Amino acid sequence: MTEDRLALLLEFYEQDPDDAFTRFAIAKEYLKRDEPEQALAFYEKLAADQPDYTGTYYHLGKLYETLGRKAEAVATYQKGIEAARRQRHLKDLSELQDALLQAQGIGFDE
Repeated sequence: MTEDRLALLLEFYEQDPDDAFTRFAIAKEYLKRDEPEQALAFYEKLAADQPDYTGTYYHLGKLYETLGRKAEAVATYQKGIEAARRQRHLKDLSELQDALLQAQGIGFDE
C-alpha cells in the first residue's frame, strides 16, 4: 500500500512539481518507509522553493533533530516562526514556537 501511495504521489509530482502539498506528502511517505535522506531532500527543497508553506518547517525541524542536527533544527524553527507570523498562521506559529523551545531545552513540562 505504501509503495502504491508513493508511486501515485511521485506521478502527481511529475505532473505538477510546484504543488507544495504533493511534495510535502512525498516527504512524509519517505519517512514512513524509513528513508530519511529522501524525505530530507524533499523537505529542504520545499522550504527553499516555497518558504511560505509553513507546514514544512515543523516536520523539517523534527527530522533534523532525529538526525542529530540540532542547530539546523533550531534555525528551521526560527524561519518557520517568521513565515507563520507574516501569514498570521497562529496554529503553525504556536507549534513552531513550542518545537523551538523544546529543541533549545526550554520545555514547559520540566
